[in-house]
Amino acid sequence: MEVPLAGQQGPQDLPCLSVSTCSSSSPVSSAKPGRVVGRFSTGSGSAQLQFPDCGEDGSGPFDIRSSQLFKLGPVESLCVSEDSNHKRTDEKPYSRAITIRFRTEDESNAFQQAFEYWKKEVTGAGTGTKLENGSVLVSKSKFDDKIEASSAKMYFHYYGQLLHQQNMLQDYVRTGTYYAAVIENRLDFHDRVVVDVGAGSGILSLFAAQAGARHVYAVEASEMAEHARRLIAGNPLLAQKITIVKGKVEEVELPEKADILISEPMGTLLVNERMLESYVIARDRFLVPNGKMFPTIGRIHLAPFSDEFLYVEIANKALFWQQQNYYGVDLTPLHGSAFQGYFSQPVVDAFDPRLLVAPAITHTLDFKTLKEEELYEFDIPLSFKAAVGTRVHGLACWFDVLFDGSSVQRWLSTAPGAPTTHWYQLRCVLSQPLYVMAGQEITGRLHMVAHHAQSYTMYLTLSAKMWGAGAEQGGIIQSSMGKLDLKEPYYRMSQPQPYTWAQDQQPHQLINSQEIALQSQDGIQQGHGLGTQLN
Repeated sequence: MEVPLAGQQGPQDLPCLSVSTCSSSSPVSSAKPGRVVGRFSTGSGSAQLQFPDCGEDGSGPFDIRSSQLFKLGPVESLCVSEDSNHKRTDEKPYSRAITIRFRTEDESNAFQQAFEYWKKEVTGAGTGTKLENGSVLVSKSKFDDKIEASSAKMYFHYYGQLLHQQNMLQDYVRTGTYYAAVIENRLDFHDRVVVDVGAGSGILSLFAAQAGARHVYAVEASEMAEHARRLIAGNPLLAQKITIVKGKVEEVELPEKADILISEPMGTLLVNERMLESYVIARDRFLVPNGKMFPTIGRIHLAPFSDEFLYVEIANKALFWQQQNYYGVDLTPLHGSAFQGYFSQPVVDAFDPRLLVAPAITHTLDFKTLKEEELYEFDIPLSFKAAVGTRVHGLACWFDVLFDGSSVQRWLSTAPGAPTTHWYQLRCVLSQPLYVMAGQEITGRLHMVAHHAQSYTMYLTLSAKMWGAGAEQGGIIQSSMGKLDLKEPYYRMSQPQPYTWAQDQQPHQLINSQEIALQSQDGIQQGHGLGTQLN
């Protein structure tokens, strides 16, 4: 397709097969097939789309700045126009809609590209405000304000590849739990409008359609949107209920509000990749009051751990920099920086839950009420009582999410000892371990600060409080701190092996962690993630 160059906004005509006006109060009227032209032009001070062959039947002109174009299928699109006379500001109604059909998919793609060009480049919508001198004052979207362009490019490139979608689809704990949560709660989806936030391959949209949704809007910003469109088109009984909307949830417009949001916004430690913020934005923009969210809440679980083997493994990585004659070069000046650098990487793997030395604590995020700004920076106070005397090497973390359906509640857990997911668990290893006795109090703080690379800087402090005689007077006897980058983890990801006790480690006594809610066939049952007697 050839689009007009900047500064040359003359009329542009593109062929269509037919145009039909949509109205709930009158029958659909169609222009004569084969003689329809969609004309993009500037008039009355704004960019317009009109269909000269259709007459005055509601098919034009459309003000492109206040209109949206949705692809319903390979050769069919829906154009909706905002009612400029509407006075309320709490929602965006649309007064007119037309269905545009094309002869070929190429014609459809060319029309879509032309619409996007005229909306962004000619009117300045989405990229800035048109000034009197004709220039455009650039204003970034909320997503662009928070996330650096290079990170966003890599992020959308990654999730635009089928091999990475396959990795998530083959996580059967993840996919199976989502399927069960949707299908077992058909009452929440039946005849409802659903928005799939970050739809990826479109699998959750298809689940929602299977559960009887009236219509699903699958919002996806990466090139995976095209793969999703093909996958959904290949399931024709469900495809008629699903519309793919390519774009960021911070920027796209939808023709109606949603009764329920569904999404998979969880990253490592729940918050990595910062998609939870997009999930909350989608709630504020698209969800009706008291609408449902799948998932509904998320919980981060944290507990101190002891793992001498992991600590030695990380410390030994820096031994390379202790060479004093590396091809005649002394590398030791960089050993200290390398040592700290390795300990700045959170470890992602599946570990034996018997490595935990105290019951876990929980930090809860309620997606129904959570504010986006609360995810920019937050604190998790830490307080534990050691169950055994040992060396504490750091803090172990995992998460779970709840699908709070009207019929069934389902938990998706990434806990140690539970079936392994592609999220695994995460451990923050301190360069200076703490020595604790059984019954000794461990306190501290995990301070999370979001950064522009779609992740977080983690500031961890763990301290051992005075123990024994005089403990009632309080006081800290030892403390250790670490700064870690959640964006740059060490993917160890080995399956937990039978643990052999060595060096100064002793078998841990019975530790009852927080209860991890797991869904059984008989309903909700409370299970203990760490209830194994070792000796």
